[in-house]
Amino acid sequence: MSEETAVINPFPQLNQPAPDFDAPTTDGPRKLSDYQGKWLILFSHPADFTPVCTTEFMAFQNHFETFKSMNCELLGLSIDSHFAHIAWMRSIKENFGMEIQFPIIADLTMEVAKSYGMIQPGASDTSAVRATFLIDPEGILRAMVYYPMTNGRSIDEFVRLLEALQTSDANGVATPEGWKKGDKVIVPPPATAAEAEKRSSEGYEYTDWYFSKKEL
Repeated sequence: MSEETAVINPFPQLNQPAPDFDAPTTDGPRKLSDYQGKWLILFSHPADFTPVCTTEFMAFQNHFETFKSMNCELLGLSIDSHFAHIAWMRSIKENFGMEIQFPIIADLTMEVAKSYGMIQPGASDTSAVRATFLIDPEGILRAMVYYPMTNGRSIDEFVRLLEALQTSDANGVATPEGWKKGDKVIVPPPATAAEAEKRSSEGYEYTDWYFSKKEL
């Protein structure tokens, strides 16, 4: 491919290896490879000592044990120094009685933020927007969600999404809108006309050849 026709995508790609990083954090240096064998939720916030970000960090902390039980680590990021991160974490503990137990990347060079597409010119050129990335134990990026600067994320949704991804991986199924553990899952549709003809007799909750559910 020539220089003229080469296309460089500035954003990470779903179902491709997540961008590598080696960055300072409030718990010391962290690399993507440190999380091999575990799920990782990497999330950015615009700045320390801001009210919306504070509510999000406390919500992530409230779900810390839940994520841990799902073999998932948390890793925050903003374009602030690790000194600012530490001061903010201490402020949260002093003012809200909550100790943040996960590390935060200090991304002063914006290297990690740029590699993950966290810098959005339409929203901010100097701060990372509210971006969230779910990375699987093989280092593959499985989901990414962007929020505007003004509105906080729902951490419950990331718990639900992680559980749905893990269920799909373990059982070769899809999950419907709003799926939660215990709900029926969607069986992959048939790939051939002959298989479609047999679908109604295969014991699933059958609606049509392309739409069937089952319990796990």
